[in-house]
Amino acid sequence: MHELPPALRAALAAAVARHPSPEVTAATARLVERYQEGSPAETPLLVSELDAVAYANYRMPATWAAVRAALGEAARLAPALAPRTQLDVGAGTGSAVWAAAQVWPSLEAHTVLEQVPAVLRLGAELAAGAPGSVLGTTWTSAEVTSGAALPTAELVTASYLLGELAPGDRAALVDRLVAAASEVLVVVEPGSVAGHERVLAARAQLLAAGLHVLAPCPHELACPMVGTRDWCHFSVRLERSVEHRRAKGATLGFEDEKYAYLVAVRSLVDPAAGRVVRHPRTRKGVVELELCTREPGQRTELVSKRQGSVYKAARDVEWGDAWPPTA
Repeated sequence: MHELPPALRAALAAAVARHPSPEVTAATARLVERYQEGSPAETPLLVSELDAVAYANYRMPATWAAVRAALGEAARLAPALAPRTQLDVGAGTGSAVWAAAQVWPSLEAHTVLEQVPAVLRLGAELAAGAPGSVLGTTWTSAEVTSGAALPTAELVTASYLLGELAPGDRAALVDRLVAAASEVLVVVEPGSVAGHERVLAARAQLLAAGLHVLAPCPHELACPMVGTRDWCHFSVRLERSVEHRRAKGATLGFEDEKYAYLVAVRSLVDPAAGRVVRHPRTRKGVVELELCTREPGQRTELVSKRQGSVYKAARDVEWGDAWPPTA
């Protein structure tokens, strides 16, 4: 269960408390309706402070959790990575900045590029009471599809952004993200079929540019799920605050965020030997794992109780984990 950093949780609650609850609920409903249209917005979705607060309350926790999970896997696979600078493009209210600062204490400076003034102001407000490097984040107003060169950074993140752009703008932006990332580039998208397709398109561009896939793929071959009824995505569970439950109209104290992601690096680092791409299925004395592996691609592995420590590891492994487990 992922929990928002206490400082972020408190700041979000304070921002929501400035507005009458019915107004936040109505603004949230409008945003959800617009997002569910599923096409790039021709007019800004977030205009007022209320819009920005409703958006942050509704989406920031899940975005933070997905990015936190993706970055955490990168740090686990490549423990020598210690980026000092981050560029977050199309950052919204800064979820990826908070996530990166948790994963890599080495970070000293964050730069945010966001084109919506109300969102930019709210992100800076939320970070005003943050611990560590988040407090000193540089919040910059920028049109991410302008074509201008992006500032360089050791870590570049773009989360839940590509789906908001027209197809032609996506490819151009990915090229600029590649140019800006001196060490690590991370792309996170919704865990839908369309989100997976956008990640795959970005993956092809990154490989063509000479970057190496670190996660989640255990190889740089064609995705074995292409042409099937399946798609590569993962899930992260996060705790819901009272405000978050109210915005979602939910009763459960948690939610599961589905996401697709890609971590690419400049220096060649060995990825995992395999990746668990579905919830493991357990029955008496056997764990069934659906894996993506270097060879022969997607396959099913049965781990029996007779395999001792491997079986114990299989009982603990989760959807999205590397397999076999490493020390």
